Amino acid sequence: MSANTESFLLSDLERPAACALNVRGQGQAILVCEHASRFVPDSLNGLGLSDEAARSHAAWDIGALELSVELMRALDAPLVHSRVSRLAYDCNRPPSAPDAIPPKSERFDVPGNNDLSNAQRTARVIEVYEPFRDLLSQTLDTRPAPPVLITIHSFTPIYRGERRTVELGILHDTDDRAAQLLLKAAQSSGLNTALNEPYSATDGVTHTLREHGLKRGLPNVMIEVRNDLIDTPAGVNRISGLLAPMLAQMVKQLTTEAAE
Repeated sequence: MSANTESFLLSDLERPAACALNVRGQGQAILVCEHASRFVPDSLNGLGLSDEAARSHAAWDIGALELSVELMRALDAPLVHSRVSRLAYDCNRPPSAPDAIPPKSERFDVPGNNDLSNAQRTARVIEVYEPFRDLLSQTLDTRPAPPVLITIHSFTPIYRGERRTVELGILHDTDDRAAQLLLKAAQSSGLNTALNEPYSATDGVTHTLREHGLKRGLPNVMIEVRNDLIDTPAGVNRISGLLAPMLAQMVKQLTTEAAE
């Protein structure tokens, strides 16, 4: 499928696949929310999902977009987010990753992702992943000074039958500068915080950090918030109020050091 081929995945009314907000923000961070939406293009017929699966954490990161928007405002930072469910294509995975288009997510089957042809997989890459990737690259590359890359995610309190006590996860790949600063700041937040929990780079969850942060030499960090803390407006407001000062302090310290 070439770039000139007529789309058969997203309709004109369903585009764009990714969106950038507050692009003229003056803050020295870029926020990213790869799993912001549970929207599935009409052409995919709901991926054959049950109603429970379509509304569950498997389809999106519950509360992550709302939290990202509040942090965007607090930090005056641009925000880039996907507008398509990660079950159609997970924008935090490279096209080579088997779980970029998962046939199953935790306990939920995704029938519409089974037995895909090369053309069908390529369409997902071209129409969902590449617009997100290109928009994020453009947003990063047009900043007047090198920013700090911050990705925002949420995770379910119970996974594969196991209850998670961690409330805030701070994840990093090979560059841990931002993560270590946040971990130190979070000690006084009152949140049960852990480094590289409930996931880590070994789980394949740091693609965005690698592709857009490490390759540019930018400080970067991935934030995971347990979704029962941000599934209401009041919860989002509370967590944003805790995170925003920590992030602002971290960004200030990293950008000050870079300028020296």
